[in-house]
Amino acid sequence: MVTLNVNGKAKSVDAEADTPLLWVLRENLQLTGTKFGCGMALCGACTVHLDGKPVRSCSTPISAAAGKKITTIEGVGATRTGKAVQAAWAKIDVPQCGYCQSGQIMSACALLAEKKAPTDGDIDGAMSGNICRCGTYNEIRAAIKDASVTLVKGA
Repeated sequence: MVTLNVNGKAKSVDAEADTPLLWVLRENLQLTGTKFGCGMALCGACTVHLDGKPVRSCSTPISAAAGKKITTIEGVGATRTGKAVQAAWAKIDVPQCGYCQSGQIMSACALLAEKKAPTDGDIDGAMSGNICRCGTYNEIRAAIKDASVTLVKGA
């Protein structure tokens, strides 16, 4: 039995220490917003935060997540940054198929939590590991910039 702190709540799960966090979130805890994409930490669909840092949950064993704060797409909206990013995503109408968007949002939130006014280079660097098969990269960039304006105004 492993206890995880997920979205601010202690959750006990019966899983092996080497079980990928993705599967514990989806199967054990029924938090299905985090998506399986490639299973090799290459596409970013499974991105969650561990202590505020973006990680690929498909390749992160739960043993590495124990004792850390895990934030998923279901919980990120509870933060000021998460609210701003999610509002910008809706305003700009970013998603097409939507499959990658939870991972995109999680990466964008991690960037904006560190840099409220990122440059294009900062955005490129933070988002480079997230693949969107629909090609909504221009909309993603616009939404990050929109959320940045909201965060800077409110600072």
